[in-house]
Amino acid sequence: MFSLAAMFAVLSYASPASAELNFSGDASVRVRETSLNAAQRAKDDFYSQYRVRLNTAADIGDGYLFKAQLSNEAPTGFGGGGGWQTVGYGNTEQYTLGVNQFYFGRFYGDSHYLFGRLPLNSTNNPIFDIYLYPKNPGDVPTTTYNNDRLFGVNYGTKIGDGDLNVVVGVFDNQSKSDTAASGDGLLNDGYLLSVAYKATLGDVTFEPQLLTAITKHDVVTQTTYSDGKAFHQGIRPFTLGANVAVPAGELKLGFSGFYTTASGTTPDAASYGTGAGSNVDYNGYLLRVKGQYGPFLAWYDYNKTTDKSAPATHEYTNNFVWAQYQYKVYQAAKGSLTIQPTLRYLTSSDHVGGAIADVNTSRLRSELWATVSF
Repeated sequence: MFSLAAMFAVLSYASPASAELNFSGDASVRVRETSLNAAQRAKDDFYSQYRVRLNTAADIGDGYLFKAQLSNEAPTGFGGGGGWQTVGYGNTEQYTLGVNQFYFGRFYGDSHYLFGRLPLNSTNNPIFDIYLYPKNPGDVPTTTYNNDRLFGVNYGTKIGDGDLNVVVGVFDNQSKSDTAASGDGLLNDGYLLSVAYKATLGDVTFEPQLLTAITKHDVVTQTTYSDGKAFHQGIRPFTLGANVAVPAGELKLGFSGFYTTASGTTPDAASYGTGAGSNVDYNGYLLRVKGQYGPFLAWYDYNKTTDKSAPATHEYTNNFVWAQYQYKVYQAAKGSLTIQPTLRYLTSSDHVGGAIADVNTSRLRSELWATVSF
């Protein structure tokens, strides 16, 4: 019996080591009042929402790691998206946790590589908004409608005084049988390339970026009513610009400017559901001014996109303001409880000219968030 006990003791110490898992996350509830005045259709709505996000991280050793985030992957109801669930909408309220983000890879020295569903941080970096939603990039649509992630591979390394990051991602899966039609074949899936270089000069952080399609894919846009209709399909957008961060004492200032364009013809109707050879010709830009002073954060976006694809040229102009104040009710080493009133105001205009009247829309959202982080 003593020999058997000694054997189990030795085996317990000799068992393979497992990675240490660290868990964190946040849970939020918010009440929101939305006022719409769009194309002579007015609507006011007051509703409640909630969101749960669970994070896990594993340090496997020798620089290898794994991270994942679980959140709601199938939001339902008016105002859903970004993991938020509307309470009692259509008697179909169901909160289903899914793998919103996950990636693994290795950090070593001054470089790293990662694979998986990569976070984009698109709320603070509007390049994806103007790239994917050129008609209306206001109100962080990539975070809301694309869950702020992209499946792909990331490689980063230090070059000079800055850090270079390259991402090759898959935006959609449109692969069809190999035919003579343009756009078919092995690489008909929607691949894109993102390149960013971040450097600090004195107190100023400068980050030029480039985002371009490798193969043809769709760009989408949401209207005031978030119908998710495609803007153009089967094209190769190209976007470039920069983010600049400038500290001014206790005030943190940020400036962003991005230009996007696409031209050419769409492929066959079987691949993308549009007429073969449809003309695409648009360009636009987005400018952001951002400021943070203690618990107060606000930014203003201005966008103008000109679409010459059809005989009638459309000029889309959008103004968006986000303002929030975050009050910490409780702060400790293990977590915090915060209250955050937030205002989100979006105006949009579609100008055609001639005898066609402009279509002007607006949307005001006032929100009150309560979030516990752990």
